[in-house]
Amino acid sequence: MNGASHEALASACMKGAESGSMSFPEIIGALMQAGFDGYAVDFRRGQATYYPPDAPALDIALHPLSSAIALCFDAEAIRTAIREAQNNIPGYTYLGFCDKAARGGCAGYLVSLPGRRVVYYGRDGETHIEHFPR
Repeated sequence: MNGASHEALASACMKGAESGSMSFPEIIGALMQAGFDGYAVDFRRGQATYYPPDAPALDIALHPLSSAIALCFDAEAIRTAIREAQNNIPGYTYLGFCDKAARGGCAGYLVSLPGRRVVYYGRDGETHIEHFPR
């Protein structure tokens, strides 16, 4: 896979999340198959950065949040948003998840494919680690 292919996949994954046409497990599977190390979503910058194998990082613009990022990190609010996503509750959308996470003080998150986890972090430096379901 070359740089253009990596960028096309990263963009397709972000669009798939935002449109609801790809689930988190589908996105993770596609990125793992292509050898990506992971990606980081930064709500403050409005950007996702994807880390392909042996290639420069790829920046993809995010949708704007409709909620401000709370000053304090509320791990329980983040866990609730994660559980709603994992259970695909009626009305779930990735865009809604991002807004709930921001209201819960999440400034961004890092997805580690080799580590099989997501680290959510707040403006205050607090974190919540969520391991991929087995």
